[in-house]
Amino acid sequence: MHLFGSVIWVVSFLLEVYVVLKCTLTRSSAKYLSIGFFAGAVALRDPLQFFVLSRYGVGSHQYLVFYFYTDALLTVLMYLTIMHLFQQVFERTHIGAYVRRAAVILLGLTALFSYFVVRGSAGYWSSRFVWEFSQDLYFVGLVLTYLLWAAVFRLRETRARLVQLVLAVGIYFSGMAALYAVPNMFPAAKLVCGDLYPVLSMLLLASWAYTFTWVPEGARLAPAHLVREATAER
Repeated sequence: MHLFGSVIWVVSFLLEVYVVLKCTLTRSSAKYLSIGFFAGAVALRDPLQFFVLSRYGVGSHQYLVFYFYTDALLTVLMYLTIMHLFQQVFERTHIGAYVRRAAVILLGLTALFSYFVVRGSAGYWSSRFVWEFSQDLYFVGLVLTYLLWAAVFRLRETRARLVQLVLAVGIYFSGMAALYAVPNMFPAAKLVCGDLYPVLSMLLLASWAYTFTWVPEGARLAPAHLVREATAER
């Protein structure tokens, strides 16, 4: 592992532990349970990944299986995080009661779609399924993130901490989508984009850490019409 990767790994691990602690120790810990689970899972995965990588090598079957299975698990946890944020955004409307049920159904449909895609594959069938499921769920998460972002603006959400968390997830998925798309258009950029994946994850954790540290639970954003009125008075 080169120096840049080592620095990113250490900083990311510290941020993961910090976010877990902040989610656990806050008075409203139930609201951020999914974020705490995600950060905790990443914090557990990173040292295990380093061990498997050092023992078996980056091209080994053991490392590839470990990588794809843990990546799928983290994708599911991120999906649950998005759905939990959906619940918070819609908790004051009648839609909020149906979000959890819709999340389970959508997760099942994604798994079923992935199964039909790879059911005829030979060789390591389970690994192919996990890879396909992770990619499909990532796409679903990307779409849901944009819908969540639109809902925040449509409902004029003013809870500052919630808005910050939603925006961080939106920027993360947008960046990941770009990193997936660029190598398809410019194959020469594949190596550079590969180095940027952990950087983007680190920035997501840094944004969450900043939000939990500097944005109070009860902080509110000023509605746009109040900002315009205040500006006009000046």
